[in-house]
Amino acid sequence: MPAHATTAQPRGFLIPIGGAEDKIGDAAILKRFVRLCGKRPSIAIIPTASRRDDAGRVYQDLFSGFDAADTKILQFARREDCDDDSALNVLSQCDGVFITGGNQLRLSTTIGGTPVAKLLRRRNANGMPIAGTSAGAAIMPAHMIAHGEEGATPRAGMVSLAPGLGLSNKIMIDQHFRQRDRIGRLLTAIALNPFALALGIDEDTAAFIGPDNVLEVVGNSTVLVLDPAEVRHSSLAEANPGEAVSITNVRMHILTAGMRFDIDRRVVAE
Repeated sequence: MPAHATTAQPRGFLIPIGGAEDKIGDAAILKRFVRLCGKRPSIAIIPTASRRDDAGRVYQDLFSGFDAADTKILQFARREDCDDDSALNVLSQCDGVFITGGNQLRLSTTIGGTPVAKLLRRRNANGMPIAGTSAGAAIMPAHMIAHGEEGATPRAGMVSLAPGLGLSNKIMIDQHFRQRDRIGRLLTAIALNPFALALGIDEDTAAFIGPDNVLEVVGNSTVLVLDPAEVRHSSLAEANPGEAVSITNVRMHILTAGMRFDIDRRVVAE
C-alpha cells in the first residue's frame, strides 16, 4: 500500500515510462523528470533490474548533463544490500529516484519488502518524484505485471501478477505496449483484478502522475487506459489454460501527448 504522508507536502510525482525513451534528441521525458526534482537536484539511480554493467552510468551521464548537481548509482544486487546504511542515507536525502529497465522480477525479488522499498514509499508520499522506465515502470503499482505473452486476444494464463512496490494501488502498468502487442495480457490482467485502472504505455512515452492523481501524457506515442469499473462479466474463472477469455463493459481511452486523465474520477481531464 502507498505510505501515508508525514508532512504537509503534496505526494511526489510518479513517472512510469514505456521504455526506449529518447536519450539523444530533445530527451523531453528525462529532462522533465529532472526539472520536477528541483533546481540542481540530487538523483539516485537504481539499476537493479538490468544485467548491463553500464545501465546506471548511462542515466548518470544524462542527468548530469541536464543540470543535476549530484547523481549516485545504488547497486542493490542482493537483498542484504538493501540494509546498507550508506545507500539508505542517499535515498533519505536525494531529490528524486530513477529506476532503470530490465527484468521487473529481479527488482521485486531483490527490493520487495526491504527497507529500500519502505523508504521509497515514504519519500514519495512526502513529495519526492520517482521515475522508472520499462521494468522500473512496471514495478511501481501494488499489483505488478510480472510477465506474459504477446497477442491481442486475452487468454487464461496469459499474464502473471506479482507484488510491486506499492507506490499506487489505483493502477497497473504495462510497458513497450504497442511495440510488443501487449493489449491481450493487459485485458487479462484486469480480468484478474477488475479494480485498478490499467495503463498500457508505449515506448518513448510517459505518464506524469501528479499529487492529485491526474496523469499527463508526455512523449511521442500514446498511453492506453483500460477502466474495468463497469465490467459485468468475465469468463476467466472457467477458462482452461490458453483459452480465449471474454470480458464485457471495459472502457478504453487512448491518450496522446498533452492529454490528461483523472485517475480518481476515471475521466479525461480538461
